Amino acid sequence: METQIIIVLGIMAFTIFMLVSEKLRIDVTAIVTMLLLAWSGVLTSEEALSGFSSNAVIAMIAVMIMGQGIAKTGMMARFSKWLLTNVGRDKKKVLGSLSLSVGSMSAVMSNIGAAAMFLPSVLDISRRLRISASEFIMPIGFMAIIGGALTMVGSGHLILTNDLLIAADLDPYGLFAVTPVGLALMFSAILFFLFAGKYILPKSNGNGLAKTEQEKVMDAFNLHRNIVFLRIPASSSLASKTVESSGLWSDYDLHILAISHENHIDYAPWRETVLDEGQILALYEEGEGIERFAEDYGLEAVSGSPMFNDLKDTDESGFVEVIVPPRSVLVGKTLRQFAIRKRYAVEPIMLFSRGERVRGDFSDYELKPGDTFIIYGPWDHIKDLDSTDPFVVATPVTAETKEPSKMLHAAGSFALAIGLALSGFSISISFLTGAMAMVLSGVLSIQDAYKSIEWKVVFLLVGLIPLGIAMQKSGTAEFLASGVMNLIEGSHLIVLLFAVAVLATGFSLVMSNVGAVVVLAPLIVSIGTMAGVDPRPLVLLAAVNAGNSFILPTHQVNALMMTAGGYKTSDYFKAGGGMTVVFLLVSVVFFYLVMM
Repeated sequence: METQIIIVLGIMAFTIFMLVSEKLRIDVTAIVTMLLLAWSGVLTSEEALSGFSSNAVIAMIAVMIMGQGIAKTGMMARFSKWLLTNVGRDKKKVLGSLSLSVGSMSAVMSNIGAAAMFLPSVLDISRRLRISASEFIMPIGFMAIIGGALTMVGSGHLILTNDLLIAADLDPYGLFAVTPVGLALMFSAILFFLFAGKYILPKSNGNGLAKTEQEKVMDAFNLHRNIVFLRIPASSSLASKTVESSGLWSDYDLHILAISHENHIDYAPWRETVLDEGQILALYEEGEGIERFAEDYGLEAVSGSPMFNDLKDTDESGFVEVIVPPRSVLVGKTLRQFAIRKRYAVEPIMLFSRGERVRGDFSDYELKPGDTFIIYGPWDHIKDLDSTDPFVVATPVTAETKEPSKMLHAAGSFALAIGLALSGFSISISFLTGAMAMVLSGVLSIQDAYKSIEWKVVFLLVGLIPLGIAMQKSGTAEFLASGVMNLIEGSHLIVLLFAVAVLATGFSLVMSNVGAVVVLAPLIVSIGTMAGVDPRPLVLLAAVNAGNSFILPTHQVNALMMTAGGYKTSDYFKAGGGMTVVFLLVSVVFFYLVMM
């Protein structure tokens, strides 16, 4: 055995041990691995640092930027709302639907692109269901990888497979030749997580999740989001009255959060706003005045309107605690004089002064330093309020301001990236073009683009890519593959299939999927020919299992999802280990019964 092969095997063993044991952070381990390959002389400095310019790393950076752009527009938040509305809130149904969506998308676009596109939606759904994101993110990431096996253009190594078959004077496969096994793998993975997920995924309990700032405020002041919607019919005497003259605050102890007005909503309408027939009022009830109010004015209860959806969504609106500072211009004034609703379109719900709550209509109460309001309104209105001197917003506003006006720009940029990739440009160039299109079209600023990059993930890939190069350059990959093939020569077909699948799986963990197929294809063709077996399905089996990359967070998708899900390497070793076994069994049995 050559010295370089021994060195590479030693470095590979060290890397795998450190990744699994997590004695160092995974990105630190990757960087040490990269340096060891250079110090040992296995790679030149240029080769050791080649990860910084690799297609995988540039694509990863671009995908992170585009994912942030998509999240900022609220595009995938709309998808998550639609999914929960149509599927319900059952965790298994939601997980199954998300898995099918991500897997199907991954069949026609890059695995990493599909994962990045759905990640904001997965995070949003986990918040809405009060379920730890770790219960969704890993399965969805795995489905993005498996979805690449649904078509021959679903992943780079499958695209390359036909080129390698042609080079060996063998017929290439059609676009959907791999679809049957891809579907079998996808549904097997869904069933695996539906039934075994609670045992293999990191333990979590929705009730034990840390409360959001919004939940803390609501609990502290016994607030609720049970909003009542009433329509003003033509016969109602409320029509033509102003908000204040209706007696909402003074007589019924109600608060008007919003009012429908033609095709838009007026949030926290000013006291002099004139009400009209056909309008729908969104009311917050403190006491028991809602029934009296509806009866006195002959109002009709309605279930709401799509226009009011933002009022029930904590990502769009909410309650905050607001304090009047000592030097505020509000001191000595009343809310009527300041016209807070007219200025900021937010609704004051409660007022506390000198430790006591001010009951009833506090429009004419003279404000003092330290007085505290509970205010309700859309987050962008509250942020406007926070940027002015009269108030101090004591509740952290964590919701990001969405820019739906840029939704088409974001979607177009993403479609541009996919289109370029399908037309033959490299994934890195295609996705970087899409990311830059988002910046140039104003979806997000260049500063936001830089902030969206998770450097821990980037350096994980940068450090491990040279290991794959070293395996090929030193002959280690060919040495291992030849040794395994020699051992199984003359064995039963099922043993040959398992050997090919296991070898491709092992190589995919320490080198690129494409590199694994490049190394294995020529050896498999030779073994198949000597064994009197058609080598074409053997090569395809190897290509499919080159995507069996679940047991370590070394695949681009796993690396992207690791931080978002808060996973450790041991989590991948546990859940990914089970998924790896399922993948091997399903793929080998399928090829044995159907493809051979």
